[in-house]
Amino acid sequence: MMEQPLGTGPEANPDPQLVQQLNELRFFGFTVLEDVLPADTVRALHDFVMATEPDIGVDTLYRGRARHLANLVTLDPMFFPLIDHPRVLSVIEGTMGSEIILGSLNARVVYPGDPDQGLHSDVPVPLLRHGEAPLMMNTIWALQDFTAANGATRVVPGSHNSGLRVPPSDFHIPFEHKAEIRAGSVIVINGQTWHGSGENRSDAPRAALFGHYRFAHWLRFQCDPHDRFDPAWLPMLSDRQKTLMRMIDGLTGQHGADFYER
Repeated sequence: MMEQPLGTGPEANPDPQLVQQLNELRFFGFTVLEDVLPADTVRALHDFVMATEPDIGVDTLYRGRARHLANLVTLDPMFFPLIDHPRVLSVIEGTMGSEIILGSLNARVVYPGDPDQGLHSDVPVPLLRHGEAPLMMNTIWALQDFTAANGATRVVPGSHNSGLRVPPSDFHIPFEHKAEIRAGSVIVINGQTWHGSGENRSDAPRAALFGHYRFAHWLRFQCDPHDRFDPAWLPMLSDRQKTLMRMIDGLTGQHGADFYER
């Protein structure tokens, strides 16, 4: 018997927009949340990334070429509201449940001339799941308009069910989707969905933030937010933000394992 689409059963979620987004994630492996952030917030985030990346960013050649700025929550409190933004977290938790952590919040800057990033999923093959909630989801925050010219993120609908981390080398993909979205919008993807940035054929860099969430009980951080986190910032965090970064017991508590014997 085929399962009912989300939002059609006796415990249907009353928010039709959220139901639509959850079903898009279930069937296609991604959804787009339009206009999540106001223009002034986007501008501030963009300016910070572009000013900071030349000093402490690093070159990355992972399936393409770009600049990478890691662990943003340790660089400035302006990134805290993104950790548990209600529009985004409701979609993540609606798919994965509430037992999650923030794996990392990083920035990626694709400069003019940077090529396509090869299509890939973010979940290692041993952790791929079939017909169940993924162990990881990613969010891509546009800090400027994503266009075909500046390398809008590409996704392959339905590829989260492929059972493969990357497409077969001889496989032609006829249904690739370019997510051309406005600045301040967010792409939410199942971590198993094939995706990658496009070639930047424009004359300006394109910046985006990547916040990914992991199943809390089995998975560690990608970037440890405790590392060099300013203790003076701890009171600025909400309880939910602290939980997502395993800071509910402060910065001195042990957080790398489920329990400690001594």
